[in-house]
Amino acid sequence: MDKKRVAIIGVTGSVGQEFVQSLNNHPWFQVTQIAASERSAGKKYLDAIRDANGIVAWDVGGEIPEYIKEMQVKSINELDVSQLDLIFSAVESEAARNIETKMAADLPVISTSSAYRYEEDVPILIPGINDEQAELLETQKKNRNWKGWVAPLPNCTTTGLAITLKPLLEKYGAKKVMMTSMQAISGGGKSGVSAMGITDNILPYIPKEEGKVRKETRKILGKLKDGKIEDADIRVSCTCTRVPVIDGHTESVFVETSEQIDPTKAKNTYNEYNNEISVSGLPSAPEQYYAFHEDPTRPQPRIERSVGDGMTTTIGRVEKEELFENGLKYMLFSHNKKMGSAKGAVLLAEMLYKKDKI
Repeated sequence: MDKKRVAIIGVTGSVGQEFVQSLNNHPWFQVTQIAASERSAGKKYLDAIRDANGIVAWDVGGEIPEYIKEMQVKSINELDVSQLDLIFSAVESEAARNIETKMAADLPVISTSSAYRYEEDVPILIPGINDEQAELLETQKKNRNWKGWVAPLPNCTTTGLAITLKPLLEKYGAKKVMMTSMQAISGGGKSGVSAMGITDNILPYIPKEEGKVRKETRKILGKLKDGKIEDADIRVSCTCTRVPVIDGHTESVFVETSEQIDPTKAKNTYNEYNNEISVSGLPSAPEQYYAFHEDPTRPQPRIERSVGDGMTTTIGRVEKEELFENGLKYMLFSHNKKMGSAKGAVLLAEMLYKKDKI
């Protein structure tokens, strides 16, 4: 089949580089145009990420893919939308709103920014979790008189929580959630966390993070009715912290359910979802969407971040929670730079392509 022609906006940043890597030799998508700030425009990609001292700022694992090295970086205004089928946006939120609005007038946009997450006609999609909300994209197009649409990913902290809550909510009626996150340094971006601030330390507050998790979790787990998303009737309390781990968010979760639940029931539920997950077989999907551990020392970031190439959500320390009449507590691990970012966005594109939205 002919590959869809895609552009990456914000290609020189950390998330943009994850897109570059995730789209290397992709069977369905081909990167044909790339864009970044005026500072990088006109340069070959390799030169755009090389500083005056010759240092190449490649922030992701592995070698820089050959296909991108000689490609010329364009400014946003230089992108030829007539020669594209899809845009991946890795732009910081402040600039993202204007850029994504401009691009969506002509093309589908899949974004890692928060610019459009809280709009009424914009679903926050996690492939395999709330695929049915993708139908709201058609409403969005009509409402805004666009040829395309904007589909944002959730905040990377929300991703693991929503993924692990979905089966429990569907089968046991999750009512209340308390979560404490232990988030990786990379989640703060290149300039987000200073080495002096995080070394031998825990930062107990991440600005705006907790509000995002509360709002996004309810929206993602909600139901699409009459062209709108009705938020899930679930109360979420969270404390978001930064810890000296490079990649991968670990979260401690307490859930109160409507029906009785225990670790065995939870394990069976996650196994059932593994067998029925909608993204099975897509190019970027892991073999196992959920990994369930009975070993009390799991999950651990250093071990779990390579499982399923960072696309598997790991669950462990699953115990009955006596604080609630019906309750469960567990730990989860979710890779903030893979499933929670660019590769998750590529998986979302695959799901939407399969649904004929691209």
